Amino acid sequence: MQNLFLKKHEVGVFALGGLGEVGKNMYCVEYQDEIIIIDAGVMFPDDSLLGIDYVIPDYSYLIENQDKIKALVITHGHEDHIGGIPWLLRHVKIPKIYANGLAAGLINNKMEEHRGIKYNMLEFFENDIIRFNHLSVSFFRTNHSIPDSFGVVVKTPQGKIVHTGDFKFDFTPTGKDADYAKMARLGHEGVLCLLSDSTGAEVDAFTKSESTVSENLKDIFANIEGRAVVATFASNIHRVQQIIEASIATNRKVAVFGRSMERTVEVGQSLGYIKAPHGTFVGGRALRHFAPHEITILSTGSQGEPFAALSRIAAGTHRQIKIQPGDTVIFSSSPIPGNQAGINKTINQLFKRDANVITHSPLTDTHTSGHGGNEELKLMLKLMKPKFFMPIHGEHRMLKIHAKTAERTGVKKDHNFVMDNGDVLALTQHKARIAGKIKADSVYIDGKGIGDIGQVVLKDRKILSEEGLLSAIVTIDEKTKTLIGNTVIISRGFVYMKEHTALTEAISNKVDAHIQKILDKFDNINVGIIKRDLIRLLNDFIVSKTERNPMILPVVKLV
Repeated sequence: MQNLFLKKHEVGVFALGGLGEVGKNMYCVEYQDEIIIIDAGVMFPDDSLLGIDYVIPDYSYLIENQDKIKALVITHGHEDHIGGIPWLLRHVKIPKIYANGLAAGLINNKMEEHRGIKYNMLEFFENDIIRFNHLSVSFFRTNHSIPDSFGVVVKTPQGKIVHTGDFKFDFTPTGKDADYAKMARLGHEGVLCLLSDSTGAEVDAFTKSESTVSENLKDIFANIEGRAVVATFASNIHRVQQIIEASIATNRKVAVFGRSMERTVEVGQSLGYIKAPHGTFVGGRALRHFAPHEITILSTGSQGEPFAALSRIAAGTHRQIKIQPGDTVIFSSSPIPGNQAGINKTINQLFKRDANVITHSPLTDTHTSGHGGNEELKLMLKLMKPKFFMPIHGEHRMLKIHAKTAERTGVKKDHNFVMDNGDVLALTQHKARIAGKIKADSVYIDGKGIGDIGQVVLKDRKILSEEGLLSAIVTIDEKTKTLIGNTVIISRGFVYMKEHTALTEAISNKVDAHIQKILDKFDNINVGIIKRDLIRLLNDFIVSKTERNPMILPVVKLV
């Protein structure tokens, strides 16, 4: 069992995901025989993770200590905070999941795709206090890019641990106001340690209000003469409602495309977050009954995802929607780092098909972040007045910048803890220390599998994608110890064999000669040794001839 090295009176705070990265948020507070988990998210793979669908935290510590787990508490309904729940529940017994409003609805919807997994969901409300033997949990409402976002307060015998969740300070929100009074009251009563969202740490100014975007979208829609095609994050339910309102104001019907967008609209309508008069939404087949200026197409694909609806529309491969002259495509989002190439490809394809394209810029304000800039981080720090500070949810540079911000607002330098996943912060009323490290690696999900994809497999996939594969198939008569026919060479992604017959014949001859030499020398045929020798032989030969290093796959058949 992994040891936290906590003393009996110390509170342990650690992350299994979310530090040094944007995604797979999962934070834990432990005191004696009780663990509270805050969020269970996924991270979406970058280009280096070939064939990987999601990345989740390693749950080993929780598996070993599941008798201590009292609850999983959810701050809000974004995938990087709830997406890992089905995978967690397959391996760890979670007595209760607490979520509010939209987050609860999205989790229930998600679990319908994972039938057979039992879970106990309870909805909390903002003034609830959930009590356990040593710990208790309470909440404060925040503003974010999704409704029903909350900060979480874990009261421990040593003091209060406050987790902000994702937040910004929006003084003219499209939904409910944040509970500023409760935040200030927490600071007045005393916060032992603050865990605060660092995603916007590099942005100096306040984040613009959602209401600003709402007005800009209505102005843009009023000037569109043809169809309006709008792509945004499916999880940004405030933005989805704004797009629907702009459509209603300009007498447009709304058609929704993309599985995640359809699910968001369905859940949002059922919970009252998406409101539209009857008849506003129409199916894709009904679009032909309306003039172009009467149509809004609401779509996934704002980040250039290859299989999202907008990407398929731009490529001309969507079954129902084809770009036509006069269409205006609006990107109501900002590029996530690493996605710019995919977005640019989509935009170029749209221009090639004669669409008008509007992206977020100072002149066309079609998006605002759900994460507070540095000034908002300062305000949260001033409201909370924490004794100790642990920046969370961000790449390492974001965490470092946030820690420097905390120093400027009065947190002592040695009371700031920029940590990695697995590092354990041990807290008492007066002291804090790093108390060891637990296992907190990344686990890769490939299809419906979990944890069966390791670094070796990813390395093999990278080689296959860049260098290709060469297979040498050898057939040996076991009785006579002779080769049957010539070695068959198969290339996949390495060379086009019809244009490189001399090379493939040379490889085949080299293998034949080597195999015959082994058969003449040894009495027993050892297939394992033959394969190993062939890999070495062909690696050296192919590199010398082509300066390429494909994966070598020898096949030895004994007949």
